[in-house]
Amino acid sequence: MLDETTTTAPLPPIRHWPALDLFGVDFDPVLAELMREGPVTRIKLPNGEGWAWLVTRYDDVRAVTNDPRFSRKLVVENDVTRLAPHFIPVDGAVGFEDPPDHTRLRRAVAPAFTTRGVERLRDRARQLLEELVDEVLTDGPPTDFTERLLGPFPLAVVCELMGVPAIDRPRMHEWTNLILSSAHGVERSQRAKEDMCAYFADLLSQPRDGDGSDGTDEESVIGLLGTAVANGEITPSEAVGLALLIQIGGEAVTNNCGNMLFILLTRPELMARLRAEPAVRPRAIDELLRYIPHRSAVGLSRIALEDVTVAGVRIRAGEPVYVSYLAANRDPDVFPDPETLDFDRSPHPHVAFGYGPHFCVGAMLARMESELLVDAFVDRFPGLRLAVPVHAVPFRRGALIRGPQSLPVTW
Repeated sequence: MLDETTTTAPLPPIRHWPALDLFGVDFDPVLAELMREGPVTRIKLPNGEGWAWLVTRYDDVRAVTNDPRFSRKLVVENDVTRLAPHFIPVDGAVGFEDPPDHTRLRRAVAPAFTTRGVERLRDRARQLLEELVDEVLTDGPPTDFTERLLGPFPLAVVCELMGVPAIDRPRMHEWTNLILSSAHGVERSQRAKEDMCAYFADLLSQPRDGDGSDGTDEESVIGLLGTAVANGEITPSEAVGLALLIQIGGEAVTNNCGNMLFILLTRPELMARLRAEPAVRPRAIDELLRYIPHRSAVGLSRIALEDVTVAGVRIRAGEPVYVSYLAANRDPDVFPDPETLDFDRSPHPHVAFGYGPHFCVGAMLARMESELLVDAFVDRFPGLRLAVPVHAVPFRRGALIRGPQSLPVTW
């Protein structure tokens, strides 16, 4: 936690944190070592300049992410050490804004992500998933769940939410994969980002019917952004940046639920319990969200605006700081026996969707999609199992977000 007691000990050594391509849901061994070394350590990632502080303890992570003395906006002006080889935030990238601009930008799209907004989409999402599952069952086993369900379903849902026509979904998927991967090079990633921005700029400039007939009704994200621009609440370039962020983030469910299903397929006793006890599924999803490795290394950094003491360590003004939500979710002071998957764990204050002002705006949507997918895995595919040996399941390489490249299954 943030305090006024400063250590007089020398600075901890700088630990180089390579970009590891890890198998399955294995916890990053470098992060595990850093957690053991202390609540606040120093790291250097494969790209960018210099070093950064890393905060791993649950209470400290929540304190830093909720403290206005740590700025996201300042990161844009500094070449902070980072995992991604490419770092070119677009205007309106809400992840790199501080209040009040951060608050203004989120307000523009907030109605789409309220309980009402998400529930409005639930029936349509369930219909989309049932259609995909029916096709898979008709074709019969074996199949690749990443290709047939885990990829198409979240893509379809986020495109419905955004107001992106179905014909354009394949392009959105390709651009997202290029933006979120370092495996194809910086130039292709940047080109994909530019292409997606140009697409949304064009979509936002088109007149909308307002009745939903063109897929961009006023309650879609594109509709909300168009209204916000017309009212002078955000600029057109900010609207494009917000659209890009939400579209990319919408496909995180593909990897998160791929990791969840991989666990259930390799831990059949857990799958059996979800079948036998449907009431346990909401708690199980929370526990799986806590446990799965959502990403490689760490995400976005912050920069201290003034000297701040965290867990007895003085962080100076201008120094970059990362927090690890993955580490916080394994803090034994908050989650006893954190390496154990416990579907009875309660209460469940995991930080899988972040914390503070930058808490994931799409958390309720992602949760709804996860519930629908888990129900489909458990209820509609009796006897579901891997179609290949466990270690033959390929996982994404060179990716910022972890998950199975494909998930061959049979039933």
